[in-house]
Amino acid sequence: MGFIGFEYADEGEMGMKYQAVFVDRDGTIGGNGHFVHPKEFRPYSFSEEAIGMLRASGLRLFAFTNQHRISRGEAAEEDFYEEFAKLGFEQAYICPHEPNQGCDCHKPAPGMLLRAAREHALDLTRCIVIGDVGSTDLLAAAAVGATKILVRTGWGEGSIGRYRNSWAQTEPDYVADDLLDAALWVVEQNNTRL
Repeated sequence: MGFIGFEYADEGEMGMKYQAVFVDRDGTIGGNGHFVHPKEFRPYSFSEEAIGMLRASGLRLFAFTNQHRISRGEAAEEDFYEEFAKLGFEQAYICPHEPNQGCDCHKPAPGMLLRAAREHALDLTRCIVIGDVGSTDLLAAAAVGATKILVRTGWGEGSIGRYRNSWAQTEPDYVADDLLDAALWVVEQNNTRL
């Protein structure tokens, strides 16, 4: 499902710059890391500025989120799609399955990233993942060679603290205070790439 018609620099113009950014929802854009229904979800005060900054930089912008409450009937996928479209994301990738269902899309599995790469001709090694959970968001990113940013909001402090052992096999490329700090880092890094 596409949301917004964006125009981007073609591959020749981009060189080795990043192509896209994938942003987790709960604990990264807003909330505390726990499920919040889209009708009650509120972005952090800085999130809309951060999203606008990433869009203005010319990077493609996708949301990607585990939302197993959909499979329990507690929310509809369409509610999330509408939420992400209003926030300015080009497209959203949502895993509606329970963690134990064995799907290939529930993070830390990289299925949502791989699907986006197929649908948008992305080189995932030239993409960035921003999330608050090392054992899901960052492991999914590591599986495809994407740049990994951990934010300290949501579950972020716990991810780099007491739960660090659950994703000890990888390192974040950057630890950001929040999504705005992450966006500033992404824009600066992209401006210095060839």
